[in-house]
Amino acid sequence: MIKQDDELDKLEEDIRKLKNKYDQFFAGILKVPPNFERHQIETFIHELNKQKMRDGTRRFRFSTIMSRFNQYRELWARRIREREEGPLDFRRRQKAMSAPHDAAPALPRVTSPASDPYVKMAPGGNGDEVRRLYEEIERENQKLGKPAGLTLEQLASMIQKQTEIVRAKYHVNHVAFRVETVDGKVKLKAKPLQD
Repeated sequence: MIKQDDELDKLEEDIRKLKNKYDQFFAGILKVPPNFERHQIETFIHELNKQKMRDGTRRFRFSTIMSRFNQYRELWARRIREREEGPLDFRRRQKAMSAPHDAAPALPRVTSPASDPYVKMAPGGNGDEVRRLYEEIERENQKLGKPAGLTLEQLASMIQKQTEIVRAKYHVNHVAFRVETVDGKVKLKAKPLQD
């Protein structure tokens, strides 16, 4: 008769071997991540989960193993993401972490053209102006190779809310918007216009 603890011993050993393979992958020894082995372990875990574990000690040990495995999975996912982002983002993060804390924070780098005109929003209908901003947002996203993040209706609603906030804060009737790209993100910038 097979001892039930043998299953948990096997699971622990398999996770240890998988961790070693991921360490080798991140060190450049293996060329591809050990996805097949990981899938086998996840299938085995699924089978163990279906069992009714009546023994409290065994349940506790299984949950401890699962907790450790989930921590590894999060670590692996983060390290793979960092690899895919490339060395430039890694260097930028390293520089930010090693920068003196008393230094003034760096201003975000604006990569859109400086001469982008503001689009003026007046009280009432602004259909053409909203469409123009929407087209500019789409153009900037296409340059970055990103899909459009919002619909024309969503943009109109967002502009309406932002306009009301700026009007109330600065006591003006007109608000102007422009599209700019800051650190690889397309943003909408609002400014109050004095009448």
